[in-house]
Amino acid sequence: MNTDFAIQVEDLVTHYGPVKILDQINLAINPGEIMIIMGGSGSGKSTLLRHLLGLHTPTSGSIKLLGKDITKVSPTEMHDLRTNMGVSFQGGALISSMTVGENIQLPLREHTKLDESTMGIMARMKLEVVNLGGFEDLMPSQLSGGMIKRAALARAIVMDPKMLFFDEPSAGLDPVAASELDDLILKLRDSMKMTIVVVTHELESAFKIADRITVLDHGKILLTGSVSEVKNSSIARVQDLLNRRSRHDQINADEYMDRLTGET
Repeated sequence: MNTDFAIQVEDLVTHYGPVKILDQINLAINPGEIMIIMGGSGSGKSTLLRHLLGLHTPTSGSIKLLGKDITKVSPTEMHDLRTNMGVSFQGGALISSMTVGENIQLPLREHTKLDESTMGIMARMKLEVVNLGGFEDLMPSQLSGGMIKRAALARAIVMDPKMLFFDEPSAGLDPVAASELDDLILKLRDSMKMTIVVVTHELESAFKIADRITVLDHGKILLTGSVSEVKNSSIARVQDLLNRRSRHDQINADEYMDRLTGET
């Protein structure tokens, strides 16, 4: 494996029970790159993200983050790696009983021994980055959907991670709020040199922020390329996804009967 990549996946295979979810995934992401992972429902994109975060163990294959294979590292090494990983979840995942500032400080409390004053300063600094300066004493219930997403992003970057992962960042946002979040993602890449992985089905957002796009279908990579390469791809399934055309798969009668009788 090339250690120059921030993230490198080789021959990744994953099963849920007897069902193969990811099939020979090979993917390399450069430092400071925004990689978009796209695909239809059931394509495996969320499963791939969970593997990159070290939340699931694959059937076979390897996943290297910053040169370390997370399928083989010790719990202590994985804990250290997580200090270089920030995650922004789809719904924000803010703890409702804590203030915004307390939510932002959570990774600092988990991974550092900083004093209260320093943690407070760091949280306020990151809230300024996401244009939420002065909101640290509010509760999550007092924020709009877009503000919750930005607060979650502030928490994800409070430790200045080298890698940042997003799960459907624009989901549920109005077009203006979604565009503002896209601008923030680009700002983080440019100002903090972060490697960013975004799972999304929002085409407008993907085309705006991507350095490259990986398209998944049925657990396999159809294409990894630039925005232009994806838009101009001759692969029918890629065009189906881009143009929101329904898919009409041919059914193999023998395979269908095997599934029904549990013989697969």
